[in-house]
Amino acid sequence: MSEKTIENRTFDEERALYGARDVTVRNCRFDGPADGESAFKECESVTVDGAFMNLRYPFWHDRGLTLRNVEMTELCRAALWYSEDVTIKDSRLHGIKALRECGNVRMSGCDIVSPEFGWSTRGIEMEDCTAESEYFMMRSSHLFFRNVRFSGKYSFQYIEDAVFEGCDLDTKDAFWHARHVVVRDSVVRGEYLGWYSEDVTFENCLIQGTQPLCYCEGLRLVNCRMEGCDLAFERSHVRAEVTTPVVSVKNPLAGSRITLPAVGEVIRDIEGAMGVVEVTGE
Repeated sequence: MSEKTIENRTFDEERALYGARDVTVRNCRFDGPADGESAFKECESVTVDGAFMNLRYPFWHDRGLTLRNVEMTELCRAALWYSEDVTIKDSRLHGIKALRECGNVRMSGCDIVSPEFGWSTRGIEMEDCTAESEYFMMRSSHLFFRNVRFSGKYSFQYIEDAVFEGCDLDTKDAFWHARHVVVRDSVVRGEYLGWYSEDVTFENCLIQGTQPLCYCEGLRLVNCRMEGCDLAFERSHVRAEVTTPVVSVKNPLAGSRITLPAVGEVIRDIEGAMGVVEVTGE
């Protein structure tokens, strides 16, 4: 069956293209007085190129979806839910809860301004994107992020099986309860990083902010810098190679080993805080 093309039209009715198959929609607007929802619900093999989207819930229960040069406004809330095999390029996602409960998502060149973005998504690759959010990517799994600039609170909580490379993350309460995560060649700024996490590794990273990496299991730092970090590693099992002085280390648990050039204070005020803190000098 040949693919159909729809161009230069405006849609505002409810479920305007419900159940569409093998369709390219180019330079169309989803906006207007009818204020209809769910424009592309239950669709398959659809490409949307150059669209303006100002209505709610446009892409639910879709499969094989490609979005290019799409602008989703603040009114385009909950844009992509329960969809599989999604590619999004050079687009703006500016509505709340823009992505949720999706699988196999690839994003590049996008600008995201969306609280509660990405919850419970399974398999997402994000490259060369910027994002501003709260509770970003919560409870998602199988993430690969490269060259992503993020700002916001409570990011990457409860995620599993993730790799971050060359990212700039300005965020507090990040990576809480995260499991099986590697962060490489990245900057992570913020307070209370990575509490209650398991099997998280930072390689060649800059970590900034108070009270990082507490109550962790299987934590590793490899060739990392730490700035403004006090009360670090409290009640954690950690193997850390830090290349800068640390303000203070608190109660590293037995079996831990932390190597660093200088430390302002090592606090041991609980039983079991027997982790080794080795000061190598400048």
